[in-house]
Amino acid sequence: MRKLPVELRQLEYFQMAARLRNLTRAAERLHVSQPNVTVAIKKLEHELGIQLFDRSQKQLSLTPEGIVFLNRADIALQTIHDAILELEDYKQLQKGTIRIGIPPMIGAYLFPRIFSNFQQQHPHLSIYLYEEGSMAIREKLEGDDLDFGIVIISDAAPTLQALPMATCQTVVGVPLNHPLAVKKSLTYADIGASNLIMMKDGSFLRSQLLDAFRLASITPNIVLESNQIETLKALIRNGVGISLFLDFVLENVPGIVALPLDPPLHYELGMAWKKDRYVSKAAQAFIDFCRDSLIH
Repeated sequence: MRKLPVELRQLEYFQMAARLRNLTRAAERLHVSQPNVTVAIKKLEHELGIQLFDRSQKQLSLTPEGIVFLNRADIALQTIHDAILELEDYKQLQKGTIRIGIPPMIGAYLFPRIFSNFQQQHPHLSIYLYEEGSMAIREKLEGDDLDFGIVIISDAAPTLQALPMATCQTVVGVPLNHPLAVKKSLTYADIGASNLIMMKDGSFLRSQLLDAFRLASITPNIVLESNQIETLKALIRNGVGISLFLDFVLENVPGIVALPLDPPLHYELGMAWKKDRYVSKAAQAFIDFCRDSLIH
C-alpha cells in the first residue's frame, strides 16, 4: 500500500491558491508568506508526481489533474472541518447555539411552547431566532446560514430534510360587521373585491395567494402590508380590510370571523434543515426533542 505523503497544510495552501488563482493573494488570505505557499505546493506536486498548476500563463490555472485533485481535496478538507466541529461538541455540549428561522405567523403561536419546554431540558443551550417569511428562511437554510426553520414544508426543496409537525389551512379574517362575515367560505373573487391587508414579501401565504389571483385574472386591492400579527388583527377589527392567516392564529379571536377558502388551501408545518449537512450535538438535541414531543 502506497504511503500517503500529503500534509493537511499542503492541501489548505493548494485549495486557496486554486480558488484565488494567485499565490500572493492566497498567502495573504492564509496569513503566511508567499514562499511558504510556493514551497508547500511544489512539495505536494513532487510527492504526488503530478503537476497541479499550469504556470505557462500569466494567471495561475489548474491542470486537468489539478482539477481532479482539487475536487477530492475540497471533500477531504470539509470532512476534516466537520470532524473538528463534532469533536468540539463533545467538549462544549453545554455551550451549543442553535440558529432557527421562524415566520412571524408561526413564531408567535407555535414556537413559544416548543422553546419553553426545550429550554427546561437544556438550560445551557442558547437559541438564535431569525424571524422572516417561510421563503426567506428556506433560502437561509440552503445557504447554510441557519440550522433549522420551522416553516410551511409543503413543496420544500429536495435538498431539505423535513420533520412534519402539524397540518393547517388558510383562513380569511374578516371583522364581525363585514358583509362577508355571514358566508361559510370565501372565494378568491370575494377576496379580490375587498380591501386586502397582506404579509410582506417573503411570506409563503402571500406568494400562494398572489399566484392564485394571477391564475384567476384578479387584481387584488392591497391597502396595507405588515408582518406584525397583532397589528394585522387590530386593523381587521377596525374595519381597515381583511387578511389571510393560518387557521390556528385566529382561534377564538374576539371581533374577527375566520372563514376558510373555497377551494380550501391546506399546508403542512414542520421543521426543515439542509440534507447532508453536519448537525451539531445541540442541533441534534433539538431535533430529538421535537420528534419525541410529536410521539408523546
